[in-house]
Amino acid sequence: MTGYMLRRLLVLIPTLLVVTLVVFALIRLSGDPTALLLAPEATEQDRAAFRAAKGLDAPLPVQYVRFLQDALRGDFGTSLWQHEPATTVVMRHFPATLQLSAAAMAIVLIVGLPLGIVAAVRRASLLDSLTMGFVAIGQSIATFWLGLMLILIFAVKLRWFPPSGRGGLDSIVLPAVTLSAYYLAVTARLVRSGMLEVLSRDYMRVARAKGLTERNVVLRHGLRNVLIPVTTVLGLQLGELLAGAVVTEAVFAWPGIGTLVLDAIGRRDYPVVQAVIIVIAVSYALINLAIDMLYALLDPRISTR
Repeated sequence: MTGYMLRRLLVLIPTLLVVTLVVFALIRLSGDPTALLLAPEATEQDRAAFRAAKGLDAPLPVQYVRFLQDALRGDFGTSLWQHEPATTVVMRHFPATLQLSAAAMAIVLIVGLPLGIVAAVRRASLLDSLTMGFVAIGQSIATFWLGLMLILIFAVKLRWFPPSGRGGLDSIVLPAVTLSAYYLAVTARLVRSGMLEVLSRDYMRVARAKGLTERNVVLRHGLRNVLIPVTTVLGLQLGELLAGAVVTEAVFAWPGIGTLVLDAIGRRDYPVVQAVIIVIAVSYALINLAIDMLYALLDPRISTR
């Protein structure tokens, strides 16, 4: 197991190098931040002095090498707008995104898994039809529209939840439901299709013939064999939740890294944008590594040697 983890961690190194190169190149294509950060009446000498102070006057290859050297030490530079370390800025917003993503994933697990199982067990029933209709809506509805409708109904009309911001537990309900809708639908559909395939297998009939209850047959023998592909998708979804909460955070004014990166892009705050994307990339990679480790626990036939 240790050797397998080391090999996977070594594979992450070139992946993260490619990510840093792409991020560095694309953010430079967005333009020079000097015009946004200096007053309109600033002279050309002022602009040149600013570029020199921020290291923006050096050739791009030199800037990239400096960036890599600092990044290896956990230093992504100083925010051009907030004038504090970019790492500090990102870490101040990251817990909010992590909290929102965890709440959304909890909804996916609590609702999506049982919904897919019940729909498969009661195939062609009214419940199955309603589930598939919900799945179709969940996969096609626009996140920003769903968020606005939830705010209009449950915040403005019914006044059950706050419309925006991060406060108590009630403030996370609407953003979490909005963020989880698509992933819940995908999970329910995947579990249903997997369970339908497993339920027709010979070993399921043998388990029933042995006198096991239908609940034990479905959960212990059926669901266990569906968990491998489901776990893979859930791991990818968790990474996507961390990276893809931008729209949801913007709609609900949630102070996470999605809102932060939008603001930083608009202000061409290079260090903050780079720090956000690299933190997301590392989180995504570590989540996938953890999922690989779970495979051996879910199915002993899978070797990690």
